[in-house]
Amino acid sequence: MELLHEEPITFAEAKEIMEKKDKKNLSYEQNNALEHLSKFTKLSVDKTVKLKKELSQIKKLKAEHVVQICNFLPTTKDELKTILYKDYALFEDSELNTILEIVKKFL
Repeated sequence: MELLHEEPITFAEAKEIMEKKDKKNLSYEQNNALEHLSKFTKLSVDKTVKLKKELSQIKKLKAEHVVQICNFLPTTKDELKTILYKDYALFEDSELNTILEIVKKFL
C-alpha cells in the first residue's frame, strides 16, 4: 500500500470517519479509539472546520498547531503555550490573544 497524502486531522474529523464505519467490523483498538474520541471531542465537525479555517489564516501557525488548538480549545496563554511548545517564542502577545479570541468564539 502506498501513502499518497498525509494530513493532520482533528478529533471531530477522526470521530466522524470512525462513526461512518460499521461498528461490528471495528477492531478492539478502533473501538477504543472511537470511545476515546466520543469522550474528548468538544466541538461538532462543522464548528471544528470553521475554527480550523479561521486559525489557518494566522500565517505563523503550522497545520499541527491548528489541529491541536481545535482538539484542546485552550482558553489561557499557559494552555496555548503547552500546544505551541518550542514555537511559542515566535508569537507576539497580540497574536496569542488573537488565537485565544478566535477559540473563545467557538466555545
